[in-house]
Amino acid sequence: MNKIFIAVLTLWAIPTQADNWNTSVEAGLESRWFIQDARLPNQHSGVGLSLKLQPEFRYKSDDRKTQFALVPFLRYDAEDSERTHFDLREAYWRHIGDEWEVTAGVDKVFWGVAESRHLVDIINQTDLVEDIDQEDKLGQPMVSASTQKDWGAISLYWLPYFRERTFPGADGRLRTPLPVDNDRAQYESAAGQWHQDIALRYSHYFGDWDVGASYFRGTNREARLLPDNSGEWLLPNYDQIDQLGVDLQYTWEAWLLKVEGIYQKSRIDNFFATVAGFEYTFYQVAETSTDIGVLLEYQYDGRNAAAPATLADDDVFAGMRWSLNDTQDTAVLAGVAVDRHSGEQFYNIEAETRIGQNITAELRARFLTGSEPGESAFFVERDDYIQLSLSYHL
Repeated sequence: MNKIFIAVLTLWAIPTQADNWNTSVEAGLESRWFIQDARLPNQHSGVGLSLKLQPEFRYKSDDRKTQFALVPFLRYDAEDSERTHFDLREAYWRHIGDEWEVTAGVDKVFWGVAESRHLVDIINQTDLVEDIDQEDKLGQPMVSASTQKDWGAISLYWLPYFRERTFPGADGRLRTPLPVDNDRAQYESAAGQWHQDIALRYSHYFGDWDVGASYFRGTNREARLLPDNSGEWLLPNYDQIDQLGVDLQYTWEAWLLKVEGIYQKSRIDNFFATVAGFEYTFYQVAETSTDIGVLLEYQYDGRNAAAPATLADDDVFAGMRWSLNDTQDTAVLAGVAVDRHSGEQFYNIEAETRIGQNITAELRARFLTGSEPGESAFFVERDDYIQLSLSYHL
């Protein structure tokens, strides 16, 4: 713990601007309150505390053609030892030409347009111990090259090393009935984490349409969790897959129509999955600066029971985005996903505002209801929580 505070103080002493360098630090305190007692043995109940530290060092040459970034991330969790972890979110060199750019190192790449689920987003591994919404990603070692032409942009990716998904520990909440042993991960490829993955993406806009198409071949970022011989642990199994993806967004006045779809092929299963819906925004409600967006999406996933598990197989998501557009950047996102067959309901609330110039306050709440024994989410049915985070930016 003392080492973390020493690191924070040291980084705060770094000037925020120096010639071509831009440096900053985010230090945060998080309090997560689990409302119900734990279902599984050894899990903690009540309030858990954690700290995070994320400095950023970014460089741009005078002509802006050469860039460098270094963004380490550290989380310390007082309750779950597996949630205490270090990662390099970014550590890359980039050179930008007239119609092309090359990147080498560790980077984060996002694909997709939907709100409730990012099907086509496959380059980076999910940092699942950070949050169950799967928005947080681990840095991915890569070499990428892209070109921008009048007919669109093409990007190629070589991914020489695989990052394993993070999972809560035996004493952590929001985990599977049996804990996951990441030290005994298994791979279809004999190369293991050193399998050479590749990806290709094309993107362009045609009038009011934004279009993306992608292909990925390599190690699945999702794992099949299988029990070991003792029956006391689950072992992650990572298969080789081919995945085709398409994402479309159509903009018409206050409407955003969104579609993502994938077709994935592996030795375990071949399946199609999609998420489709819309967002409609009411601007300057009641003659104020407030905007309110209404979201509705349908999630379908046709994978079989042997494939990596998913909760979004036949669900409807409805939500609201409320932006005050004030000087504190106050915003609220609230929504619910409902399983059409089981009736399970997953509620999510996220609110954020700025306090002064340097502090950000964030509230998150997750609630699951309607889950019965034998259903996919029953093992986290008692893991409803409310989370308050305070982050200091320098």
